Amino acid sequence: MATLYTHQGQNVRKTWMLMSIFLIIVIGIGFVFAQMYGNPNILYIFVIFSIGMNFISYWYSDKIALRIAGAHPATREQYFDFYTIVENLAITAGLPMPKIYVINDPSPNAFATGRDKNHAVIAVTTGLLSIMNKTELEGVIAHEMSHIGNRDMLVSTVAVVLVGFISIVSDMMIRMTLFGGSRDSDNRGSGIFMIVGIILSILAPIIATLIQLAISRKREYLADASASLLTRYPEGLASALGKISQYGQPMKKQSGAIAHLYIANPEGSGKFKKKIGNLFSTHPPVEDRIKVLRSM
Repeated sequence: MATLYTHQGQNVRKTWMLMSIFLIIVIGIGFVFAQMYGNPNILYIFVIFSIGMNFISYWYSDKIALRIAGAHPATREQYFDFYTIVENLAITAGLPMPKIYVINDPSPNAFATGRDKNHAVIAVTTGLLSIMNKTELEGVIAHEMSHIGNRDMLVSTVAVVLVGFISIVSDMMIRMTLFGGSRDSDNRGSGIFMIVGIILSILAPIIATLIQLAISRKREYLADASASLLTRYPEGLASALGKISQYGQPMKKQSGAIAHLYIANPEGSGKFKKKIGNLFSTHPPVEDRIKVLRSM
């Protein structure tokens, strides 16, 4: 019989499997590009560049996310309930106290970021603080604390970087293939790689984006499950998600680069999004998440 711990283990394994697919895509693009231009150094450049981008994102991901979100530090005096809930849950989870930030936005939402548990950040909107009661706010904070405890923040950051890298490289390949040609444009083998390169350049960003979105959805289910273990009260988070869903309005300041970090889609929950399904969504349907929480 599957348990909460079983689902956590499955989600972690699936997430890392998807990340491995990302790396294969990057290596594949580099290989095709290298064959097209008869230069193996291109493949090495691709690998080194992707590692370099991941290194930068590892050290500065929290600062970048907070700046994009427009968050400011929250003090104990100004946000006493928020501060004490984070402090208590950090003790319960056996984690260091993360830095806490507030975003001036009426739309209820929250996210966690940082390279590890010792450099973690939790940010919430003023809208979230205004409409949640104490148990609901505790459920949301436990969800974000679970992202820290599950160590999946870095996985998410790496996914974003790789998607951006693949999109940039694919665009370069299309431009160079169509307008620059290859070194041996008359060679049949080179022509085959050129065709493969064009097809890969078109499909790679789409595949990479879908994988990124799948990773984001897996992370949310895992954090919901972990939050329930942390608070021993799944209904708190379920009720909070219900309120967030009912609000439905998008955040005033948002960016696709960090949309997956939030506990709920910052673009809101319009009818159009429901019609096209959740394939291109950064988050699983709120109704499904609530159903799972209330079945625990």
